[in-house]
Amino acid sequence: MLHTMNRSVRRAVICAIGLVLAAVAVGVSGAAPPLWTGRTENAAAAGAQSAGPLKTFPLFTRGSGKLRAYEANGTGGLKAGYEMGGGFGDATALAAANVSEGGRGNDLYHRMNNSLYYTAEHGNDTKLIGSGWDIYNLLVCVGNMGGTSGPDLVGRDAAGALWLYPGNPDGTLAARVRIGSGGWNAMTALAGRGDYTGDGKADLLARHSDGNLYLYPGTGSAVADGALGTRIALGAGWNAYKALVSAGDTDGDGKTDLIASEPSGALWLFKGTGKAAAPFAPRVQIGTAGWAAFDVLF
Repeated sequence: MLHTMNRSVRRAVICAIGLVLAAVAVGVSGAAPPLWTGRTENAAAAGAQSAGPLKTFPLFTRGSGKLRAYEANGTGGLKAGYEMGGGFGDATALAAANVSEGGRGNDLYHRMNNSLYYTAEHGNDTKLIGSGWDIYNLLVCVGNMGGTSGPDLVGRDAAGALWLYPGNPDGTLAARVRIGSGGWNAMTALAGRGDYTGDGKADLLARHSDGNLYLYPGTGSAVADGALGTRIALGAGWNAYKALVSAGDTDGDGKTDLIASEPSGALWLFKGTGKAAAPFAPRVQIGTAGWAAFDVLF
């Protein structure tokens, strides 16, 4: 969604999808209609970013079944949002990932009717990734955690195990790798899409049901039960936030940040420091009201 001149996000239009597979599969093309079908002006921060995969992403929201995008203004705040279309009320998971165009596209994964779909920012096809995805009660994009060619998805199953799906350049996903053997059902939020420790590897943030936040340093390897290092406690009180989400380097200083929304509708930015022991500076308010209207931020 970011480009030097008027690059656009396609409007989302979901139609009834009657695609069914027998089991979870990867790399299967489908005939679902395109999601990003319209054009909206987008002249955000990509012009200031060097060539290569994006590190600053829009913040996406869903409210009343409609998606909106809010791009970074370059100083830590967000530009006015714009609507991307409706029809997403039945989507049970939404994740943005910079897969296409060499990592410079803002693309969408969404789950509907037990199936997972991928749509590139530019193009005419929505790709069926596979069915059977309702086995996960949480899906999130974590950036390139496995050290492969693209950003990865992480899913949590009903038993509390955590699974990593390494991303391919065409939006398909490689075979899953278990990165957490159990206990992850105690977590009420997961976030990532960047490096919080300053070692150049994508990390994972997890909020426990007791309100404590933990940083799990990424090892850069998609090895079974070896993708995450020893967790670091970041403090209590994070249950004060309705949602935690990373849009990468929101303030443009080269470090990954974290965005948090309060039930009251206020929005806060925790600027990244790049230091594992204290990865966030004191919070800065970037939205005063209205964010409670959205049921999903991603």
